[in-house]
Amino acid sequence: MSILANRLSLIKPSPTIAVTQKAAELKAQGRDVIGLGAGEPDFDTPDNIKDAAKAAIDRGETKYTAVAGTMALRKAIAAKFKRENGLEYTPEQITVGCGGKQVIYNALVATVNPGDEVIIPAPYWVSYPDITLLVEGTVVPVACPEETGFKLRPEDLEKAITAKTKWLILNSPCNPTGAAYSRTEMKALTDVLMRHPHVWVMTDDIYEHLVYDGFQFVTPVQVEPRLIERTLTINGLSKAYAMTGWRVGYAGGPKALIKAMNMIQSQSSTHTSSISQAAGVEALNGTQSFIPTNIDIFKARRDLVVKLLNEAKGITCKTPEGAFYVYPSCAGLIGKKTADGKVISSDGDFVTALLENEGVAVVQGAAFGLSPYFRISYATSTEALTEACKRIARFCASLV
Repeated sequence: MSILANRLSLIKPSPTIAVTQKAAELKAQGRDVIGLGAGEPDFDTPDNIKDAAKAAIDRGETKYTAVAGTMALRKAIAAKFKRENGLEYTPEQITVGCGGKQVIYNALVATVNPGDEVIIPAPYWVSYPDITLLVEGTVVPVACPEETGFKLRPEDLEKAITAKTKWLILNSPCNPTGAAYSRTEMKALTDVLMRHPHVWVMTDDIYEHLVYDGFQFVTPVQVEPRLIERTLTINGLSKAYAMTGWRVGYAGGPKALIKAMNMIQSQSSTHTSSISQAAGVEALNGTQSFIPTNIDIFKARRDLVVKLLNEAKGITCKTPEGAFYVYPSCAGLIGKKTADGKVISSDGDFVTALLENEGVAVVQGAAFGLSPYFRISYATSTEALTEACKRIARFCASLV
């Protein structure tokens, strides 16, 4: 009898983490590798946030906190929801976890029974389907092709809903495509949801602040307030605040759901770091002046990468509305051969050959549920991005 649980066979390690680790291993071997796989800002955490953490240590705030998070942080989150999204949540309707991933995990463990269906627009963040499978839910992927801007259409959502549907997971701006829903597009989706009162909405707004060209971010309850009693609004500090390692994710939702999620968390991590929570209070309540500056840098990088990729033979790249990813198509390269005779029969083959031949690490589209594409994170220096795109173009030109 194996020591491993059968459920482990339902999931796989994160492909994005695997790519980052592979790039690190090659670098350790002396290879010149440019890693574009990690969804992590290259900016340092702002000084005011770091100073708040240091001050918390000096005050001795190194003990256990409430499972749901400190009252100070939950009040800051509630104020953020009110200030930026027009959403009314009390501190009792707020939960804080070890990153957005744990918040999502807690929600699905607390609500999904075997056979419950979870609608996930594809391309999707790699963890949504795996967590759903781990809790014995049924993944219902809905393809969102490039022709629709990589966005879920209301008619496709309508077709996907059944009597077994428990959740719809929305991510705007989206990882991996950067696609974001306008108010009109979001309203079309919430209109469908209003016709199906048994369907709950999990909205992952982690890239909320990272939008470009005047795009106006909206979250579902902001567009349709009547959904608030069956919506979990998730966010976190990792991306806009450059706090990936601090592990602070949070959510607002109905009290009964939040209570159930806290019960799950009480038997796992208990809570995220007390020091991270003190830093989180400053992040939300303190100056936000660095965010527009970072957005301008990200936008310049986005524009550079889109331009250079579209100049590469066989690649086309759509300009995304937000996040810090592009999702180029490599359809024009399928069927071609590398200089040593290897056939590029999939985006996985393309990604592998690109890493082996040019030392550029990206993530295959198959990992996100839509091929033949690949994801590039442009959350790195302009110099590294320019060199990476030069290598990608050279590799594409070498294929026959």
